[in-house]
Amino acid sequence: MLERFFHLRERGTDVKTELVAGVTTFATMAYILAVNPGILSASGMAFGKVFAVTAIASAIATLVMGLVANLPFSLSAGMGLNAFFAYTVCLSMGYSWQWALSAIFVEGIIFILLTFCNIREAIVNSIPVGLKKAIGAGIGLFIAYIGLKNAGIIIADPEGTISALSAHWFRADAGVP
Repeated sequence: MLERFFHLRERGTDVKTELVAGVTTFATMAYILAVNPGILSASGMAFGKVFAVTAIASAIATLVMGLVANLPFSLSAGMGLNAFFAYTVCLSMGYSWQWALSAIFVEGIIFILLTFCNIREAIVNSIPVGLKKAIGAGIGLFIAYIGLKNAGIIIADPEGTISALSAHWFRADAGVP
């Protein structure tokens, strides 16, 4: 039954391979269940509720991708956008998370309209490949920065640069050289 529905042989795979791939993908993506609520709770959202919504939305998106699009892709929250939402829009700009979610809802409607009019594709195609790669790298570095800050490895440094390495991580009694 799975073979007929997903056309596994046609795609050069089998049920066992896909099950192992699914478990591996879950293991590599499970971090988002802790990190996403951690980031969004900084904006005032309840950690437990964001945890539940992250799990439910990820499951629904992944099921739709598998059952409707018939593609083996897992989907979840976009960490770069969530960090921008929490740390820039809510904390730095001072907007409430409710207001920011309303803005995202309106943005979603605009995005759907741009997609139906093929404007989104024209915009994406007009961006040079190098810039697309740089944007991805920049988002990754931003998320790493947030993780290092939350771990206490880097701290605020108002007298010098924006950030500094925490002295705790370099003390002899901290167990780190």
